Order: sequence, then C-alpha cells, then structure tokens
Amino acid sequence: MTQPVSPPHVDLPKEQRAVVRQALLAFAVCGPTLVLASLGLPRIFTFPEGLAERLAFALRADLVIALWVVLGVRMVAKVRFRSAEDNAGSAYSRPSARLAVPKAFLQNTLEQGFITSVAIIALATVGGEAALAYIVATVVLFSLGRATFLRGYPHGAGGRAFGIATTALPAIGAYGWVLVDMASDVAGLAAG
Repeated sequence: MTQPVSPPHVDLPKEQRAVVRQALLAFAVCGPTLVLASLGLPRIFTFPEGLAERLAFALRADLVIALWVVLGVRMVAKVRFRSAEDNAGSAYSRPSARLAVPKAFLQNTLEQGFITSVAIIALATVGGEAALAYIVATVVLFSLGRATFLRGYPHGAGGRAFGIATTALPAIGAYGWVLVDMASDVAGLAAG
C-alpha cells in the first residue's frame, strides 16, 4: 500500500497574499481580454444568428474545454500505466507522489470544465454577436488558465491561483451576463 503524500509546510499568510496578487493579475488579464473580444471580434468576424447555429457554435467551443479533460485523463492514464503503485487504480490505493498532481489537475479540470461548458451553452442563447465573441475569449482564457494552473501546481496555492482565476473568471462573467439577460426577458414579459 502506498504511503499518503505529505503536504509541504504552508506559510498561510504568505500563500494568501500570493493568491490575492495572482487573482488580481488574472482579473487584469481576463477583464480587458473579454471586453475587447466582445466588442472587437464582431467587427472582424460574422457570427451565427440563428439559435441552432449559435448552439452548434457553443458546442464546438465546448470541444476545446473537453480536450483539456482528455489531456488530464491521458496524464493520469500514463502514470497509472507505468507505475506499479498506481496501476491497480484509486479504489485500491492512494495516489503515489507521481500521480498526485495529474490526478488533482484532472479533478479540477473536470470541475472547471463543467462550469465553463454550461456557461458557454447558456451564453449562446443570449442574442447578438458580442456573446459569441465572449465565448471565443472564454475558450482562449480557459486554455491559458489550465496551462498555468498545471505549471504552477507544484508551487502551492499562490502558484495555482493565476491559472484557477483565469479559468473561472470568464465563466463567472458569462453566468452574470445570462442572468441579466434572463431578468431582462422576465421584466419585458411582465411589462408586456
């Protein structure tokens, strides 16, 4: 049986400061990127107008999100294939040190991927080209977030913070946009 991986000593106040700094940096990257994409991309590209085409656009964007999950699955499978400690599967032993980071990356990517995929599909139902341009930026930022999350994982919470925030912020913005659109629809129905 594999021994559990011991967490490194954590200086919590130092990690918290690093998390806040990295989250603010992620906001400084995501905010302008999402605004510029939403306003600028419709001037360059023609986006679908019909609901079916918009949903097809969203599902294709979600494919990129799913590819990050596939990458995480592949990383875990590769370690399990080569490691006698991990080959039996998670039901029979704790992950080895070699498997711990790929497994954590996969778990977090599944969580963030679900949240982002739902946000993308919901945003595709909002009228106008800006919403679809926002989806394009969301996919790019999700990819940047996943890459930097994985790269920073061994460096503690401060090392992961930019990646997780860059992954999550576009989805949070999309949820907000859709909720405002839904409230506007309800208000319009109530007034009519």
